[in-house]
Amino acid sequence: MGKTRLSYSLARHYGINLTEIDDFQVVLETLTTPLQQPLLHFWRTHPEEFMAWGDEARLDYFVRVCREVFQPALEAVIANRLDSGLPAILEGDFLLPEFATQTQFGDQPNEGRVRALFVTEADEAQIAANYRAREGNEQPIRAHAEWVKNRWLTTECARLGVPSLCARPWDTVLPRAIAALSGNSPR
Repeated sequence: MGKTRLSYSLARHYGINLTEIDDFQVVLETLTTPLQQPLLHFWRTHPEEFMAWGDEARLDYFVRVCREVFQPALEAVIANRLDSGLPAILEGDFLLPEFATQTQFGDQPNEGRVRALFVTEADEAQIAANYRAREGNEQPIRAHAEWVKNRWLTTECARLGVPSLCARPWDTVLPRAIAALSGNSPR
């Protein structure tokens, strides 16, 4: 969908650092075993079972991984950033709209200092085309799961008052993202 590309453009626009959540995934998967973090490693240790799941089960799994594995780690990172006063953009798949609405991160009050924007894609065929362009094949099951997740994220953002925007048209995504962040309610 272009989240990473947009994030780099936003980081340049605002003159701040960017942290990719995918790097946290690599670190956590490297430093833990499937026995220590079975939820995190499940999709790699049980690929056939994971691929056989339906839409709801895969979405539930994604939400659990976000809540149970990534949010505690990211809460500490955000608390550290709030304490130091050094802004950063966190970009990646393991963030949920509910996380953006927290009033406190660790012992640090949010007080409107944390902003969020979720970038989505409503067209499943476009998601598959993005995978083909980036990774060499369309990955239809993965594309469908991402499409289901995007629909859910859009609904959750609307429910929680967190801004979201469609990645397309690509040529206007940066100004639309800046406008969305400028109008973002204190979160």
